[in-house]
Amino acid sequence: MNLAEENIMRSIYLDKVVINIGTGSASEDAADNARLLIKKLTNHEAGYTFSKRRDPELKLRKGQKIGAVATLRKKDAYDLLKKALDANNNQLGSNAISRNSVNFGVKEYIYFAGVKYDPKIGILGMNINAAFARKGKRVETRKRMRSKVPVRHRDIKREEILDYLQKHFNVKIDQ
Repeated sequence: MNLAEENIMRSIYLDKVVINIGTGSASEDAADNARLLIKKLTNHEAGYTFSKRRDPELKLRKGQKIGAVATLRKKDAYDLLKKALDANNNQLGSNAISRNSVNFGVKEYIYFAGVKYDPKIGILGMNINAAFARKGKRVETRKRMRSKVPVRHRDIKREEILDYLQKHFNVKIDQ
């Protein structure tokens, strides 16, 4: 019996999933298409990402739309993570799991089950970031009676995240 089974406060949960599509082009139509794709995949409105500085080589101006992003929580986050992992055949690279999160990419949106190619959108890939947390995280972020949470409680080990992914999503790690 491990520590998480003994103490319910040590168990981890899926806090949020962020889906990010970077178009990296000077065409703002590509960012609009990325936003449409996120709407199609998640049924949520996406926001735009903007360039932070000017880059003449890439023909980017500061403040130009260069992608789309959406953050999902609770059941919507769980459902999107399940779809995205299925699109990757429930396989993750060995470097996909980092401190408190899992990062991986889906090369083309047509890998998602039930999603067909849309010529208006074109072929777009995306980055999926799933963040994990423990119960008690709110103590540090709430407005009233805010308090510190020790690092030993905040940090989630790679093995714990891997156990969660194997238990809930049947994920395998590529070596």
